[in-house]
Amino acid sequence: MAGQKILIVDDSKTIRMQVRDFLPKGNFEVIEARDGVEGLDVIGREHPSLVLLDFFMPRMNGWEVVQRIQADPKLKAIPVVMMSGRREDVEKIVPELFDYFEFVGKPFEPAHLFRAIKSATVKAKERRHNKVPVHAIPTEPRRTAAVIRAEVQPLQSAPAGVQDEVRSLQAEVQQLRIQNVKLQQEVEALRKQMVQLVTYVRQKI
Repeated sequence: MAGQKILIVDDSKTIRMQVRDFLPKGNFEVIEARDGVEGLDVIGREHPSLVLLDFFMPRMNGWEVVQRIQADPKLKAIPVVMMSGRREDVEKIVPELFDYFEFVGKPFEPAHLFRAIKSATVKAKERRHNKVPVHAIPTEPRRTAAVIRAEVQPLQSAPAGVQDEVRSLQAEVQQLRIQNVKLQQEVEALRKQMVQLVTYVRQKI
């Protein structure tokens, strides 16, 4: 990656420093962003050769950043490594994400990071050649075909008034799903802040 840029996006300064230390020494510039909004701005301005991206962040999470990247033809081929200590939650929210981007679970060792970077690079090349469409990146948690059929079939045979009420309830449920994801992000952010605070207090004692 001679003469190129690597972007680390994470709301934890500790994680950003750790990832920076893990990266091999070479002729590339390492830049940082504190959250998804700042990270997206840096991506659009700097066009990095690799993005290491935390999934759960305040203001804009990694999932939303990935969607924005994929919507821009000039950025969609950038290799992305998603980072999180909660792989199970990530898989529930966007399971298809792993088909296009690499994932590394926190905490990780340098070897884990290197493997993830190599795999992300391979997947990025495949996306470039296959021209993966934007709609291939999920915009909501995956639902199985059986669940979708169970929702649609009874609705089609119900009276019009009932159908409207059911649709209204479905919209409310979807909104609650979105709010739940945001709440999880806020809890994760608070947990990180608490860990940083405890670490700081211990250093001062």
